[in-house]
Amino acid sequence: MIHPDRLFPSDSHARRIARELYASIVDLPIVSPHGHTQAGWFAHNEPFPNPAKLFVQPDHYVYRMLYSQGVSLDALEIGVPEIKNPREVWRIFARHYYLFRGTPTRMWLDYEFQELFGLTERFSEQTADFYYDVIDEKLRSPEFLPRALFEKFRIEVLATTDSPLDSLADHQAIRDSGWGGRIIPTFRPDPVVDPDFAGFHDNIRRLGELTGEDTGTWNGYLRALEKSRARFKALGATATDHGHPTAQTADLSPAAAAELFAKILGPNADAVSQELFRAQMLTEMARMSVEDGLVMQLHPGSSRNHNRKIFEKYGRDTGADIPMATDYVHALKPLLGLYGNEPGFRMILFTLDESTYSRELAPLAGHYPCLRLGPPWWFHDSPEGMLRFREMATETAGFYNTVGFNDDTRAFLSIPARHDVARRTDCAYLARLVAEHRLDQDEAFAVARDLTYNLVRQAYRL
Repeated sequence: MIHPDRLFPSDSHARRIARELYASIVDLPIVSPHGHTQAGWFAHNEPFPNPAKLFVQPDHYVYRMLYSQGVSLDALEIGVPEIKNPREVWRIFARHYYLFRGTPTRMWLDYEFQELFGLTERFSEQTADFYYDVIDEKLRSPEFLPRALFEKFRIEVLATTDSPLDSLADHQAIRDSGWGGRIIPTFRPDPVVDPDFAGFHDNIRRLGELTGEDTGTWNGYLRALEKSRARFKALGATATDHGHPTAQTADLSPAAAAELFAKILGPNADAVSQELFRAQMLTEMARMSVEDGLVMQLHPGSSRNHNRKIFEKYGRDTGADIPMATDYVHALKPLLGLYGNEPGFRMILFTLDESTYSRELAPLAGHYPCLRLGPPWWFHDSPEGMLRFREMATETAGFYNTVGFNDDTRAFLSIPARHDVARRTDCAYLARLVAEHRLDQDEAFAVARDLTYNLVRQAYRL
């Protein structure tokens, strides 16, 4: 069902080079430094419930496409804790599988079906029940428990993304269990630094309770965040992550920042003040990263919950987020003016605005020692998106101001599929450089290994 030369160049000479490059890296361990899988899966190590719960419900790539073609989210049972009719949800998915033709989602799913479950007949309405039965049976076997799959996938380290309000009990349970799999948290402070986040004021209060600090004051609030970061770091965290709507940063005096914080906690904070607060908090997070060594990731540029009705009915992260144009050059200048030359600081920039690759991001990363470019993210996590990134960023930033690949997924079984696509695409790009006599073949082998394994470990201090 899936071709061994998929994503390799059509030219026979370049294709041969790509095959050799891929063969040299295909068995390297997976390093997954940013994603949204659940530590509880590995803490409790219980079977995944059923195919629909595993493939459809957590994957907004899947149900977003179905919704765009008129399939109701109620029919897919999105947003409910337990699926009542999983086989019917699965049949709906199968009936509409043709919608994914030509998409990276189709490549990931076909890989999972074949490589994990041995299913080589095309998924469709006619094969839906057969697929369901085979997958459901295998999910009940010891070989498909979360920890067994972690080891089968050759994952060296897997980072989750966690709120400062999370107890991290599942991470502690994994450590206490004696299991050797390395699952680490990532500090995602959005619930307590973004005034637009649901329950923001209650979240600030809870942060104070968890840390023993008075988060009603600016200094107490900062100390509470510093304590939270230390708690994450004690459980293995090496990075923070920030999902701000823009990349805007600010450099307010302590007195002005305290005054702004008081306004944000009050009833009359306007949109301008909220954006300025988020901007100041990115700068504060950079300061803390200089001090504690946590790598800072910035994921800006998504207009969250664009479909208001979907958000109100099904909640956050239900696939109604839309990319926006994003400025980095001016937005990051206050932060970089303070910390851009600090030798201990590292900041990884992501974008949903591809127009910034060659105009802004590559020149910034090609100069500031602290900056690295994250891989194509979300809507651009595709073979074409990866090639565009390499073509537009490499000429200015090179390979070594990038950080390899991360899968950024909630769908655990898609991790090896996504990494395989990235490895093949990078090999195809490198093969073209070799075929065009722009890179020696021995250098291409070194770069392939670096893009697959070395750069991500270095960038995330793993």
